[in-house]
Amino acid sequence: MRAFRRARAPRERRTGRVPGGALVALGLLPGLTAVLALTLSARGVERPVAVPLGPAGVHPGADHTAGRPLIVPRSAWLDRATAPRTPPPPRYDDRVVAVFVHHTDSPSQYDCADVPRIIRGLYAGQTGHRRWDDIGYNFLVDRCGTIYEGRAGGVDRPVTGAHTQGFNHRTAGIAALGTFTAGATVPKAMTDAIAALAAWKLGLAGIDPRDHVHLVSSSGQSRYRAGSTVVLPAVSGHTDGYPTSCPGAALSARLPQIRDTAARLQGRTSTATAQAAHRSP
Repeated sequence: MRAFRRARAPRERRTGRVPGGALVALGLLPGLTAVLALTLSARGVERPVAVPLGPAGVHPGADHTAGRPLIVPRSAWLDRATAPRTPPPPRYDDRVVAVFVHHTDSPSQYDCADVPRIIRGLYAGQTGHRRWDDIGYNFLVDRCGTIYEGRAGGVDRPVTGAHTQGFNHRTAGIAALGTFTAGATVPKAMTDAIAALAAWKLGLAGIDPRDHVHLVSSSGQSRYRAGSTVVLPAVSGHTDGYPTSCPGAALSARLPQIRDTAARLQGRTSTATAQAAHRSP
């Protein structure tokens, strides 16, 4: 994973730029399964984010707590001068006990130096035509393994996102930039970054990424009746909570490996039990 330098974007082999008009369309297409089910009531507002970071390992003296990975701040892809509106204050939960992995269902062969522009396109589509108050994902990860802050509110806080209808509370949404349906190649740098992010966010609440947790559905449009308590993997795919093919068959197949890697980053060496973790909803 590359360290972020403000002077220039992460370097990567040029593969052809995504047209500007197509970037906005990424947030508008009816087939964009990764963002169809966003709950629109969760809100966000930009705040300064400090990014002094260390390796994604275990903090000395902390039980199963992974270090915070490098995260490119929101200001790298959106600033107050270019934002079309000032979003209302963010909403927060008490903690993050699960993460939902998505794909953006957009072109995968992009130049990583173009990623800030690509994210702006997603943001523009969601906050413009769709009139959402912010981008729905808490984080976005590119194929080079760079992690970007998404929804505003603070990367180290339990910001209520808008990524998985029915399960936006006590969860974080991580979007993999690209399309990862059956047969697609999922870059190792990307899955390693997702694992590092999951290890850190879940470790703050003492959650083993290989475990299952209890979540309460807030919408009957999810896979579960509103108000029902369900048991889901701590690292879930979008399809686990909502009837969609997101994050695609190829990325879904990598979730077990992501869970194992995240657990190792937390310093866990034993095999996870099949028993669901008892976490109050």
